[in-house]
Amino acid sequence: MPVYDDDLTKFASDGAPLLPQTMAHAYVKHDGAHIWYATAGAGLPVVLLHGGLGHSGNWGYQLPKLVESGYRVIVIDSRGHGRSTRDERPYSYELMTADVKTVMDALNVEKAAFVGWSDGSCIALILAAQHPERVEGVFFFACNIDPSGTKPFEFTEIIGRCFNRHKQDYAELSATPDQFDEFSAAIDQMQATQPNYSSAELAQINVPVTIVHAEHDEFIKRDHADYLARTLPDAKLVLLQAVSHFAPLQRPAYFNTSLVDFLRDVNHD
Repeated sequence: MPVYDDDLTKFASDGAPLLPQTMAHAYVKHDGAHIWYATAGAGLPVVLLHGGLGHSGNWGYQLPKLVESGYRVIVIDSRGHGRSTRDERPYSYELMTADVKTVMDALNVEKAAFVGWSDGSCIALILAAQHPERVEGVFFFACNIDPSGTKPFEFTEIIGRCFNRHKQDYAELSATPDQFDEFSAAIDQMQATQPNYSSAELAQINVPVTIVHAEHDEFIKRDHADYLARTLPDAKLVLLQAVSHFAPLQRPAYFNTSLVDFLRDVNHD
């Protein structure tokens, strides 16, 4: 039966479905942090990169579908998120991008497709800019690439439910369970000025990118998604109706259809 959690009530109370306990998982040490990752399935490698304040478990509706569809899925807890640790340096997307590359190297994955959600999308696109030979394509959902792409922040009940779930999960998973407020403030500081890529820099990214924008995204402007689709050399735009920034949780089957379509195109190419 399809899941409908448009107001995130279910996510707030239960979280996303748990990732399979049979997943192989480990840490890799990189640049002052221990980065947690896990893998499942076989086939074309697909790296799932979660959003800010979240963790890999937020992909609980997507991972089983991708494994069932014949992909090797890799999930990574971004630096300081979930089970991964951090040092005292300020966050940067470039530093988290280097963490992802280190995980790929540890797994001997030469090239992968990337699925990003919010901050995870930014990390994936930066990796495509820096190391295009490692990237089959990017599914870029719900993110800006310069400060002009964001809407003025308005707190909503849905955002509150998601934030509280992240806070609970952080307390359960993190090596510093009592430091969520400091963690959240550090992410806010990064997001205030990053990312900030120019149109000229975007025009140099020559990997397939699917820009995915939700009709009711609370954070990202629709015209920014249009701009990215026009500016990236090999991009197309996909619009998701009746969902928001949290589409992978709100209507997973609907979101997963676009995701599998993207991977089928990348695999075919």
